[in-house]
Amino acid sequence: MRRIRFGYADTSLGQLHYAECGSGEPVVLLHQTPRSWDEYREVLPLLGATHRAIAMDTAGFGNSAPPAEHGIEHYAAAVLELLDALGLEKVSLVGHHTGGVVAIEVAASAPERVDRLVLSSTPWVDAASREARVDRPPIDHVPVSEDGSHLRTLWQRRQGFYPERRLDLLTRFVRDALTLGDDVEAGHHAVGRYRMEERAGEVRAPVLCLGASADPHTFPQLGALSSRFNAAEVVIVEGGMVPLMEEHAGEVVRVIARFLT
Repeated sequence: MRRIRFGYADTSLGQLHYAECGSGEPVVLLHQTPRSWDEYREVLPLLGATHRAIAMDTAGFGNSAPPAEHGIEHYAAAVLELLDALGLEKVSLVGHHTGGVVAIEVAASAPERVDRLVLSSTPWVDAASREARVDRPPIDHVPVSEDGSHLRTLWQRRQGFYPERRLDLLTRFVRDALTLGDDVEAGHHAVGRYRMEERAGEVRAPVLCLGASADPHTFPQLGALSSRFNAAEVVIVEGGMVPLMEEHAGEVVRVIARFLT
């Protein structure tokens, strides 16, 4: 198994934490809310067989410094600063859930820096979506209780979106969520404010839309998302759930590696 290496990049936005594996053409992996680089723990060694795979902690998540303001544009700016700090002129991007939204903004704001774009379980956010999210109850924020019952509530909220008997995956999710404290909803709110319909048309890189058939949050939006890009390729992972990267790492990497090469 290839060894995962860790590092911090000094940027004007603070230190950004990342994990990487392998060598060759660079691929930057962006995680969902409220996760960290750990979402790609299984993917890194596999993708590292053919590429330099770099999974960063989004600004304000994991061990990366918080942004001045939570927003997709701010997260994307941190990605570009990481590329500068690592001396990477052009990369391919892989984004899962919120990470896919950030990847779209990076590709739209700096098209000359993005070679190829993989959008995994990425929501489509337009005016109707933004309106629907306004009154949506919190997804992961649970008020702290003295008896610790809030931990059970957080677990139960997410349990139905994780495969049975994979308590290890749900444990990793809860650990990342607890790290964020009161900012646990910040990424969700950032997605809910993003004007994706105004930015998708600025993407120039070839696009692969990866859908997880058992992900009720984003799979119904796969068609709306893929139709916004010129000749986007669409691949569906049957039975894939929210933790697609962890549960189906082998299949996901085979699809991504083929698209990138």
